[in-house]
Amino acid sequence: MKWLLNILSLKIIPTLFWTAPNPFTIRPPLISVTFLLLGLIIFGFGHAILFTSNLGVSPWMVLSQGITVQTGWSIGWTIIAVSFLVLIFWIPLRQVPGLGTFINFFVVAAVIEVSVKFLPSFDHILVQSLQTLFGIIVIAIGTAVYLIANLGPGPRDGLMTGLQRVTDLPLAYVRNGLELSVVIIGWSIGGTAGIATVMFALFIGPAAAMAMHFFKFLFIKVFINTQQLAT
Repeated sequence: MKWLLNILSLKIIPTLFWTAPNPFTIRPPLISVTFLLLGLIIFGFGHAILFTSNLGVSPWMVLSQGITVQTGWSIGWTIIAVSFLVLIFWIPLRQVPGLGTFINFFVVAAVIEVSVKFLPSFDHILVQSLQTLFGIIVIAIGTAVYLIANLGPGPRDGLMTGLQRVTDLPLAYVRNGLELSVVIIGWSIGGTAGIATVMFALFIGPAAAMAMHFFKFLFIKVFINTQQLAT
């Protein structure tokens, strides 16, 4: 239980060998850009897995659906509007965008568009639930990889890191609080939530924190062992 509390208490995104020294540079390190793209690809693939589980959409999609019901806008325009609205909330949090913020939209959307054509769909709810859980884990891994690159978070992850800095609460708690709030608001205005939606809202925060802890433990341990061999 102590190890779990330690993971959930994570407040700072780890600095590892692919972390860019400055998220706002116009000439970022190649390794940082590589891991940024790798993380976003994994992130998008996880969302495709979640989508093909057919047990519900992500919490932010529920919010977009609700806004569509209330306004009559298309779901595509609503998703874009929600993303820009989230970016506006960055201003009082003094959150500044980076390279990752701008390419996030395009890479993730492209990966989802391609992946859903090849991923299987199942009819048994147990298998669908396992697929949902696997998708959440993949999303958490992608989130950790691209955030550690330190080249700018996506709109929603930037809201998470900005709120964490202001509140000094652990990242997992902030992320879960955001996701649950979005589900409640989206559902109350007409969005449709499913089992996958609830699972995502409850597990994504701890899963992302666990992925960051894993990478920190793994690569710092490798670095220490390498230094010991060198001496």
